[in-house]
Amino acid sequence: MFDRVVIVDWSAANTPSPLRPGKDAIWIGVADAGGVATQYHRTRAGAEAAISHLIGGGQRMLVGCDFPFGYPAGFAERLTGRGSAAALWQWLADRITDTPANANNRFAVAAGINRQFGGAGPFWGRPAGLDIAGLPATKTVDYAMLGLAERRQIERLVPRAQPVWKLFTTGSVGSQALMGVPMVHRLSCTHHLAVWPFSAPGAVTVAEVYPSLLARAVARDAGAIKDEVQVRLLARALFALAKAGQLAPLFDVPPIAREEGWILGAGHADLLEAALTWD
Repeated sequence: MFDRVVIVDWSAANTPSPLRPGKDAIWIGVADAGGVATQYHRTRAGAEAAISHLIGGGQRMLVGCDFPFGYPAGFAERLTGRGSAAALWQWLADRITDTPANANNRFAVAAGINRQFGGAGPFWGRPAGLDIAGLPATKTVDYAMLGLAERRQIERLVPRAQPVWKLFTTGSVGSQALMGVPMVHRLSCTHHLAVWPFSAPGAVTVAEVYPSLLARAVARDAGAIKDEVQVRLLARALFALAKAGQLAPLFDVPPIAREEGWILGAGHADLLEAALTWD
């Protein structure tokens, strides 16, 4: 299906990452017939431009981004009035601001959403020095009372994956989603994309990934920058599967995925790891 695989390790940092490549920054892994290469980006703007350039190259391409593309069932409709992920992407893109130096308003937007839901959530988590009304620092949300699930179905299948509502502290992915979903929206406006699983795979397919599916293989590459290793290995594994015509099982997901999103490769970690050994 694909001539190239691009894997993006995203970041919600408020300032540019250091000049010297390191962890907790944006890394992009690119695998194609020429091998596997990685890129380090200090800002989201720079990374988005690089991804857009790759997509515009005319190749059949799979682009995997390591943040959720959707939220638990019912959230999009209650927030936007439309029960579609695309409506939610546009809603967030219209409100999230992000400067070329990474300054952004994600915590304020999350607090505003909480107020629309009565002020008790669903989002939580913020830096200790940021006192913002409507956004608790720790989880105090009663999701049953709120009428939303804490986890998407995919996060129940992959329990190591964090809930989308958690915006801060170890392992959180909620901020990356708030900063990444608007990028997916902009790319879909600029290029002809299939954003899976909300639509069927196409010539250029963008999907949610979770590089920790290859945690065992990543751990064997001791001494390297973990984020760089993750994008390199996942790009390599998915490209090997694409060459072998064995990607189809990864795209077989339940109907709920069309609203909530899904992690490409979930349930297939052994196959992904095996693909790293293929020529």
